[in-house]
Amino acid sequence: MKKALLSLFTVLLLSACGNDEANERNNSSSSNELEKITVVLDWTPNTNHTGLYVAKDQGFYEEEGLDVDIIMPGEAGADQLVASGKAEFGVSYQESITQARIQDIPIVSIAAVIQHNTSGFASLSEKNIKTPKDFEGKKYGGWGSPIEESVISSLMKQENANPDEVDIINIGDTDFFTAVERDVDFAWIYYAWTGVEAKLRGKDINMIYLTDYSEKLDYYTPVLATNEDMIENNPDTVKAFLKATTKGYQFAIDQPAEAADILIEAVPDLDPELVKKSQEWLSPRYQDDAARWGEQKLEVWENYSNWMYENNLLEKQLDANKAFTNEFLPE
Repeated sequence: MKKALLSLFTVLLLSACGNDEANERNNSSSSNELEKITVVLDWTPNTNHTGLYVAKDQGFYEEEGLDVDIIMPGEAGADQLVASGKAEFGVSYQESITQARIQDIPIVSIAAVIQHNTSGFASLSEKNIKTPKDFEGKKYGGWGSPIEESVISSLMKQENANPDEVDIINIGDTDFFTAVERDVDFAWIYYAWTGVEAKLRGKDINMIYLTDYSEKLDYYTPVLATNEDMIENNPDTVKAFLKATTKGYQFAIDQPAEAADILIEAVPDLDPELVKKSQEWLSPRYQDDAARWGEQKLEVWENYSNWMYENNLLEKQLDANKAFTNEFLPE
């Protein structure tokens, strides 16, 4: 999330040459070769990404004629690389794609990794921050996005609290546990990873989930994305990629323990206990109440973009139909 929101998408000038390179690479593949494609993660590998690693490990991509390289974003974020055609697919977020589409940047969400927003504001229990009203007089540690201030303000106003009484500090990439024990009182986390880690560390935390306070904040985070050029010129590749990736996430839904082992083997630096506990918590939430994994609803895109527009985070209204598609998901 951090890298996606910090960047302002200065990639339009790169799009033409990037897409030419991608097409050239794809066209050079013969029918007997696997098509090489790149998937860029949004952050360090974690259980949001398990389905990708499962699909690679179990040969699902190979079955679809794909040779998939899963890479870290580096200084250029996943959205930039995907929009410019430097990578075919990436892990993104509804909020960053919404901002990109407003700027006519050709990135499109093709699947929701998790059906509902599992993020929220976390604090150590001794801080006694149980509702947004308790943000008053506290220090929030974020990454410098105006979205953070708007979300905090929106939640606090529901409880007649004063957002001006929150001290917002940019902590960048500082570890949550280091930050809340040293610099700030609360921060924005994904419970599936940092919340589960807190439990393993024996740290009692209070969570204030965004979805408990606004339906409009129940947006898709993260999502899988591609660019308009891939959709127009390589639709079969997009379809093949999603067919295999869907199998990967379905495997993780049905067999969370085995899926966790695959992620641990693929990324040995991860804490095995954290991966296993996180996977156990997250696997039922990938599809949740949706008819199929990955499906996205127009009303979710419209609700959140309307909220962003109402909070002066967008210059104009989003054409949500251009921001996402369910077209390439398996039936």
